[in-house]
Amino acid sequence: MTPETKLPKVGTTIFTVMSQLAVEHGAVNLGQGFPDFEVPARLVAALERAMREGRNQYAPMSGVPPLRQAIAGKTERCYGYRPDADAEVTVTSGASEAIFDAIHAVVRSGDEVIVLDPCYDCYEPAIDLAGGIAVHVPLHPETFAPDWTKIRAAVSPRTRMIMINSPHNPSGAMWSADDMRQLDELLAGTSIYLLSDEVYEHIIFDGRRHESALLYPSLRERAFVISSFGKTYHCTGWKIGYCIAPPAMSAEFRKVHQYNTFCTFAPAQFAFAEMIEAEPAHYEQLGAFYEAKRDRFREQLLTTRLRPLPVPGGYFQLVDYSRISDLPDAEFCRWLAIEKGVASIPLSPFYGTPPEGQRLARLCFAKNESTLDAAIERLQSL
Repeated sequence: MTPETKLPKVGTTIFTVMSQLAVEHGAVNLGQGFPDFEVPARLVAALERAMREGRNQYAPMSGVPPLRQAIAGKTERCYGYRPDADAEVTVTSGASEAIFDAIHAVVRSGDEVIVLDPCYDCYEPAIDLAGGIAVHVPLHPETFAPDWTKIRAAVSPRTRMIMINSPHNPSGAMWSADDMRQLDELLAGTSIYLLSDEVYEHIIFDGRRHESALLYPSLRERAFVISSFGKTYHCTGWKIGYCIAPPAMSAEFRKVHQYNTFCTFAPAQFAFAEMIEAEPAHYEQLGAFYEAKRDRFREQLLTTRLRPLPVPGGYFQLVDYSRISDLPDAEFCRWLAIEKGVASIPLSPFYGTPPEGQRLARLCFAKNESTLDAAIERLQSL
């Protein structure tokens, strides 16, 4: 018996496709966004200790108290605002779960949700499953900055939520203080919710400030702010994230969360609580750690025919391949993996309607130097 699909536009994700190609053809995998270096030693030791101490049963639905308190303290340290650990902080099984829960908490059938293209591929399916309508608004095709004329024009009486992402996946672009001011003005006096995807919040470069929604009182009162320990602590496979939202919004968020995953891997929660409190230097120095990787990788790319775009934050590097090929991006990335041995990600799957003639691919530089060196050697032959 074949069910009628609820997600007709969804197939195998591009990340799975490209990673499989990398395995099949022995390609250096700069596609899927995961580090290939070690998790912090303190975090691994804390996880092992938590398991040996018997912290292996269900965690509280909203997260273990030490971790929620640590998140509240870290938030205050970073953004000058301390959320209520009991009423406003919820631990989830990764940021993707938090995004799903936030959308399903407030989006009803027929509601519109503004998403800014290119955007991460889990946004629209969650909107579709909630019965909502994703309204795609393109960012600037080169700088990936918000186009406020287009965003304002997209707002309608049916707009229920706007989703933003800074630092941005796939481009690394970051919202400015002026962008946040314009967003604040746009939403003032409305009942529109904000979902602020901030999973790369600590991976910022060149002395810039991450403009979290939590810095702006009138934005945070309507915002689900989502982050990810996997990105910050190099352990994407642990799938631990969290959401900060006002009490009434968190209550609705938790109604979805409790029937989605109910709770999240308990030993890791205790490990993260210890790591945050004992080693704040890790997240404070993360930008400098990745900035060195970005700079080195960018210098290497300049020895190839690929043109690297600016990367203000995050751990992805967009490259323009128009000097090499006129193939559409999905075809080019497939060719690059099979024929040249480097796996990348095309940008078109991040769009509702991809721009005509765009020739960009995404490379991940959250890798060991040896991995990046091997990729560059292959890219120099293009």
